[in-house]
Amino acid sequence: MQFLLIAHDGVDEAAAGRRLAAREAHIKLGDEMVAAGRMRFGTAVLDDEGRMIGSMLVLDFPSRAELDGWLAVEPYMTGGVWESVDIRPCAVGPSFRGMTASARN
Repeated sequence: MQFLLIAHDGVDEAAAGRRLAAREAHIKLGDEMVAAGRMRFGTAVLDDEGRMIGSMLVLDFPSRAELDGWLAVEPYMTGGVWESVDIRPCAVGPSFRGMTASARN
């Protein structure tokens, strides 16, 4: 099952510092997720000045419960980077199914 995750970072003065502190671990886990076929695409959301203020991910998990298990260890969640997270089921279109080596229909 595919999911769209849109997350917004906190807006307090320490928000950017939390993101930078967790970023390396977030990217490492993301690389593992891509290799496992769990993450199809991801991007930072930027403000008008080009600062990272959130994230957008297209994920592939057998169930919402398994996605929630990943969220419990995701560094941007455990590090307090993401202040709000919206997750919706989605369907990757046929033109994009081959974007990852382990893409599944």
